[in-house]
Amino acid sequence: MDAAKTLALFVITALAEIIGCYLPYLWLKKGASVWLLLPAAISLALFAWLLTLHPAAAGRVYAAYGGIYVCVAMLWLWLVDAIRPSSWDIAGMSLCLAGMLVIMLAPGVTD
Repeated sequence: MDAAKTLALFVITALAEIIGCYLPYLWLKKGASVWLLLPAAISLALFAWLLTLHPAAAGRVYAAYGGIYVCVAMLWLWLVDAIRPSSWDIAGMSLCLAGMLVIMLAPGVTD
């Protein structure tokens, strides 16, 4: 799978996970409807399925996905929660992305 497709799949996977966790948060902390648990469960099932679409070894995929997840979560903080990430947040995102690139682009790694 090429890098652009992998990145897009990671971003979609992260959104599915975040939505699956955010909806119960709205129910538990913000008094939203209990019915939000249904789309949350569907979103988390989608998240798990999306992780299976990667051809690399599962552990490597999960580790690399974590870097993208952190970045998408920070974008969610900014776009949905209306909290602008700090310079520390951006530094942390950069470190996570660097780690993800080391894992996914290491030469000679076989699955």
